[in-house]
Amino acid sequence: MAHESPAPGPAVPDRRLLPAAAGAPWRPTGSGVFPHAALVDGTWWVLRLNNFPDHPLHTLFADGRRIADLDDDLPLQGGRQAEGDTAPALTAAERAAVLDLMAGLGPYGAEYGTPCTDDWCTCELLTDAYVRGEAGLTAPESA
Repeated sequence: MAHESPAPGPAVPDRRLLPAAAGAPWRPTGSGVFPHAALVDGTWWVLRLNNFPDHPLHTLFADGRRIADLDDDLPLQGGRQAEGDTAPALTAAERAAVLDLMAGLGPYGAEYGTPCTDDWCTCELLTDAYVRGEAGLTAPESA
């Protein structure tokens, strides 16, 4: 059965998106799946890069909760697309915290409990081990 795109989520008020872009720089995570994160008022804002054009270009999360799908490329302050200096990459501890927060959310649709598994898509490869490995981290230690 083909994966269906989830229903659009709530609209993101400009007052919530602008502080993330203007108030805290988007910093590289080292992960191609979750390439940028920004810490805004104690909340991690994280972008997931999706398998475009099969899915929206990005999905924005705040502390692991989906906020919105975004089809436009984003000129991220501090990110690789910004003018001028690039913000420093996350430290290993920050990277681990962000990727732990995003555990299980690599494939598009995972935030709805229906991760994409279609033959035409590469979402099934986006396991936590893959995401952490490409970011230079090992699997989290069991408690």
